[in-house]
Amino acid sequence: MIAAASSYYRGAGRFAWHFARGKLGGDPVYALLLAQGLLAGRARILDLGCGQGLLAAWLLAAHAVHASDAPRAWPTGWPAPPWLREYTGIEINPREVARARHAFALDPGAHVRIVHGDIRDADYGSADAVVILDVLHYLDPAAQEQVLHRVRAALGPQGLLLLRVGDAAGGMRFAFSKAFDQTMALMRRRRWIRLTCRPLRAWERLLGACGFRTHALPVIEGTPFVNFLLRAELA
Repeated sequence: MIAAASSYYRGAGRFAWHFARGKLGGDPVYALLLAQGLLAGRARILDLGCGQGLLAAWLLAAHAVHASDAPRAWPTGWPAPPWLREYTGIEINPREVARARHAFALDPGAHVRIVHGDIRDADYGSADAVVILDVLHYLDPAAQEQVLHRVRAALGPQGLLLLRVGDAAGGMRFAFSKAFDQTMALMRRRRWIRLTCRPLRAWERLLGACGFRTHALPVIEGTPFVNFLLRAELA
């Protein structure tokens, strides 16, 4: 499945292809999404801070692999993947946008739209699910709350938010992940970024204040980080 998903990026340059293979193979959140059916029944997905659109590639590849006749193509015990009908990714980095648009220039089997914009003021439209992976801590506290209120408004009554955050109460593992994120931001944006991090319980309280009820899933296995995926539904 990693090979199928990363194949979207073969024409987008060596960096895009190698990054896709490394990220999809090394980040446990992608397997978690499918293994636990976290996006089951969600056909319209909004991905905030989408990068080069790895989530779209992963879900499209999952659908193709699940439909394949090849033996043992789909992991035993995993539920069927969601059928992705519409995907909108919003990304502020123009180089990531260019790679994503190149990857999905040919018909990938779904309507994939990559928007170059800032998630603080871009048009969200409406979605069945919103995914935000490792993005909110780059915003100040007021902007974090603003984005979450806008997400709630974009979701229907049965809407779902999947939000990955680091736990600022996570000791040395969190200190390492924060330093890693600041280094990556410095490399990509050529300037130092002040991060707004919170303990896990504070993230849950913030989501509650924005109208969500949450369930936290650890996304730690195989990594040095202390990250959690918050499954947030409308309260």
